[in-house]
Amino acid sequence: MDGIVLLREDHKTVEKLFKEFERAADDAHGRKREIADEVIRELTAHAWIEERVFYPAAREAVPDTTDHVLESVEEHHAVLWMLSELVDFDPEDERFDAKMTVLMENVRHHVEEEEKDWFPEVRKAMGRKQLLALGERMEEERTSAPDDPLKVPSADE
Repeated sequence: MDGIVLLREDHKTVEKLFKEFERAADDAHGRKREIADEVIRELTAHAWIEERVFYPAAREAVPDTTDHVLESVEEHHAVLWMLSELVDFDPEDERFDAKMTVLMENVRHHVEEEEKDWFPEVRKAMGRKQLLALGERMEEERTSAPDDPLKVPSADE
């Protein structure tokens, strides 16, 4: 699978989880916890492969995307810290839904910028063969993604 397609599939997976969270009844705290845990796993692995494989390749192929990459890394930093707060956060706490809402808003903004502003530039510069190789490397890297959001490099920066 090509690297950009892989990232877009991840985006779709997370958006489905967000919608499921939004539809969950207020008294469905157990289900909301399960969804939050899935979101944490998905976004941690996604940030990991973007930072370890995709962003360096994008910067190399399209030097003009450097500002986009740096902004994305900063957005990852904020999201990863939110994820780390959600790890053991009690779904019964009145702030749980608010934390998830802020997370969803941040991630949706990040996804929109990536997909509309710079994925097309990267696709144009790399071409199909390079994107397929990139996708393969990203899939391999996903297997070594940490469970802890704070183990992703941008969490420290």
